[in-house]
Amino acid sequence: MQLDHLSPLTLRDPHGYSGKWHFYPEDVLPMWVADMDFPISPAIVQGIVERLQERVGYPQMAGDRQLLQLIIQQQGQHGLTGLTPEHLLLTTSVVPAIYASVLALSSPGDEVITQVPVYHPFLHALHEHHRVARYNPLLRTPTGWEIDFEHLESLVTPRTRLLMLCNPQNPTGRVFRRDELERLAEFALRHRLWVMSDELWADLIYEGVHIPIASLGPEIAQRTVTLTGPCKTYNTAGLGGGVAISHNRQIVAALAQVAKGLGGHPNVLSMAAWRAALEHAQDWLQEVRTYLKGNRDFITGFMAEHLPQVGYLPPEGTYLAWFDFSGAPFAQEVHKVMLERAKLGLNDGRIFGPQYQGWLRLNFATSRHLVQEALERMARVMQTLD
Repeated sequence: MQLDHLSPLTLRDPHGYSGKWHFYPEDVLPMWVADMDFPISPAIVQGIVERLQERVGYPQMAGDRQLLQLIIQQQGQHGLTGLTPEHLLLTTSVVPAIYASVLALSSPGDEVITQVPVYHPFLHALHEHHRVARYNPLLRTPTGWEIDFEHLESLVTPRTRLLMLCNPQNPTGRVFRRDELERLAEFALRHRLWVMSDELWADLIYEGVHIPIASLGPEIAQRTVTLTGPCKTYNTAGLGGGVAISHNRQIVAALAQVAKGLGGHPNVLSMAAWRAALEHAQDWLQEVRTYLKGNRDFITGFMAEHLPQVGYLPPEGTYLAWFDFSGAPFAQEVHKVMLERAKLGLNDGRIFGPQYQGWLRLNFATSRHLVQEALERMARVMQTLD
């Protein structure tokens, strides 16, 4: 793959296919929505082409049986064992599964705990369906982001029903350790909470090992639904596809019930792409993961040398950098400032939690020279404050 030779000219296609590259004016470098600028694996393209040569009628409603077995095999490699196809519910993507989890595992007025900052559909699902969000802010320490377990305990009331976990964590890039997940599991079991664990980024890790919280024991497995899909790992966001997994078949049935008539049948091309990815795109994935780690390390060095006043901790996973501009004089409007002065389209931190005004999220899944260009634009704006 030619990952170093991507350019705005080619990425901003004349057909307007890319939401990322056509949202802002042409002089803006877009590094916001979380999809990669890299071409997908040729194996995935081939898988889609071959599937189109077969019947494209209604599929089996449970999904492609070979795909289900491949997902079970993949989850087993992460330590989530003992699964059968009956423990899996294919979804159109992970976001609908987040909403379905909220609807199935809590009721209006119930309290739901989640660490923040967090992927904004978590917060949208709670607000739009009249759940009470209880925020457990991650602690920024010299060695990384940590869960505040003392504060976590203080959030529980008789109305608390659900713990929503994002691991690997979006936007901080934390990959939670086994001891942290064991404490979360013990907390959930002690308070009889359901657990929804979004593990979409599990195969894009640079340090540490991904451990599904449901893999820690049969009790927590019975109270957990694990969500994942191919779109981040294999850059197939536009094709959709996701899965909700639980050893508790009543949870699977509850999600299926709330999604009934809304989610539709499994998409044949999405399933073909996912199957091809799991079977034939592992070399592609390794090359991309190595390149992304290089981008991550480049950002880490650049921030230390040129932007030490901006808060930043290297992500252990994902392709997202999370920047703290709260000490800057324009912190309250940093997103606007970077858009207008630096011509950078980033994610405004406020969407990840109400206390993150002054923060920005940057997607570094692009050519390194574009990452460098983005950081240099950012640095030029900050130099005007000297």
